[in-house]
Amino acid sequence: MADTLTGPVPEVPDAIPEFPMPRAARCPLDPPPALRDLQERAPLTKVRLRDGSEPWLVTRYADQRALLGDPRVSADTDSPGYPSKAGPEGGEGKLSFIMMDDPEHARLRRMVTAPFAVKRVEALRPAVQRIVDDLIDGLLAGPAPVDLVEEFALPVPSLVICELLGVPYDDHAFFQDNTRTMVHRDATPEQRGRAAREVAGYLSALIGRRIADPREDLLSGIAARVTAGEIDHGQATEMALLLLIAGHETTANMIALGTLALLRHPDQLALLRESDDPGLVTSAVEELLRYLHITHLGRRRAVTEDIEIGGRLLRAGEGVIMVNEVANRDPEVFPDPDRLDLTRDARRHVAFGFGVHQCLGQPLARMELQVVYGTLYRRIPTLSLACSPDDVRFKHDAFIYGVHSLPVAW
Repeated sequence: MADTLTGPVPEVPDAIPEFPMPRAARCPLDPPPALRDLQERAPLTKVRLRDGSEPWLVTRYADQRALLGDPRVSADTDSPGYPSKAGPEGGEGKLSFIMMDDPEHARLRRMVTAPFAVKRVEALRPAVQRIVDDLIDGLLAGPAPVDLVEEFALPVPSLVICELLGVPYDDHAFFQDNTRTMVHRDATPEQRGRAAREVAGYLSALIGRRIADPREDLLSGIAARVTAGEIDHGQATEMALLLLIAGHETTANMIALGTLALLRHPDQLALLRESDDPGLVTSAVEELLRYLHITHLGRRRAVTEDIEIGGRLLRAGEGVIMVNEVANRDPEVFPDPDRLDLTRDARRHVAFGFGVHQCLGQPLARMELQVVYGTLYRRIPTLSLACSPDDVRFKHDAFIYGVHSLPVAW
């Protein structure tokens, strides 16, 4: 069985490029120029990682979708050829089911699917609206400028995921600080491992309390699986760790990065701010998810059987990295891809991945972003950047892209 895309065989670069590649200093919201060049000249080529390994880099949208949906491509970090395991898992085991293959991936994922179903998430919308409104009330009542990351972008998803999981929000500084270490690209494996163990120990204790005294929260649902013998305590802890990290870190960065993108495109911000059409808010969220991309180091996989694709033969035991940020700027799929257009139909983007490992929490993330983007700029219509655009510090040093802080005033 082979998956071959028609067309001319792409050229091979003169030298194997290093990955990751730097973004242009003046265009920090765009993919690195070298990625765009490879997408045009050599869309499927080998790159060299810091550990010396040479996986395939996949830059075109169609190739990424084909590989992400192919059962011969493994998400298991123990698969031969899996690219550079150094990541937020700290080098110590898997970050629950997202780093596993079926059937174990599907078995564990099903245990936590129900709370993220669209109808269940929609039922949370009024509560999320109250959280957003309360935080904006606090902003308007206090002094300006403020750091939108610390005072709004991070608290919104943290409050939501704490409520959903049953984690006390009073402990948010503890798990946020450790998460920053876990996703910091230049942290040592020892530092990431220590941070992961700190949060895991905290969650393990909470699960133990839920086993003894269940409540109406997601941690209690996970604890019930332990009681039933479906998973052990360690697996339950890994699952809770994944949901806590993914539930606040990713959405927080998207809130701040999306706000910065809109401030840099005042015509699009005005369109969103002045419209009362919920359809436009939904469209804006999808376009910002396409235009920006917070997982800027790519989705990593290993090939388990030979695959012919994009004019190349990927052999079993080779690694693959799919950089979604440039796939979402593929002109074959999104005309004029470097233009931010909130009226564009961008629903085909791959910001949440594709296939069986597509992001479990995407309904929750979408709803939170809809509430935020549909509320913040209307309630604070004069929101503006309180520093020079050149002074905004981007997270080039992290596994999850965003800004370290975003000073704003009104």
